Amino acid sequence: MTMWVFGYGSLLWNPGFPVARREVAVLHGYARSFCMTSIHHRGSEEKPGLVLALDAVEDAHCKGIALAVESGHEEQTLAELRERELISSAYLERDLAVELGDGSSVTAVTYVIDPHHVQYCGGLSLEEQAQIIAHAVGGRGPNTEYLYNTAEHLAEIGLHDSDLDWLAGRVREITA
Repeated sequence: MTMWVFGYGSLLWNPGFPVARREVAVLHGYARSFCMTSIHHRGSEEKPGLVLALDAVEDAHCKGIALAVESGHEEQTLAELRERELISSAYLERDLAVELGDGSSVTAVTYVIDPHHVQYCGGLSLEEQAQIIAHAVGGRGPNTEYLYNTAEHLAEIGLHDSDLDWLAGRVREITA
């Protein structure tokens, strides 16, 4: 049985595991947003950054990529994903149904935000998000790099996200 992972942020451009197949997919009931502070990867405890998370929103949907893990790498992939994504317990690991482009559905390991976690920051305006992202740096580099890479990779696969596109333009203005 194929192990699938749903990518909507950095997993689009940096999955960190061997991928056998990529399929455009839709996850219903969640919205992609910068609703999680980052104190490890894209910010610090002194100056938190922001990373994308899936926030449960009725009638919402998120377009991303379903990544099929190369056979024989499932156990290692899950262990590495947990180390990467569950570093501060702000994400919850869920097995959720995602709809592929052909209308079929697969169950994918998906990381969603815990709205009760201290790092949850849903409801920030786009301008507030831009100001934070423009100035934060963490263990994996500048917060700007995370934003730009995600927006560019979504555009490359034809999944434009108007909020991310606006944020990328605004952050470029701030940092110019």
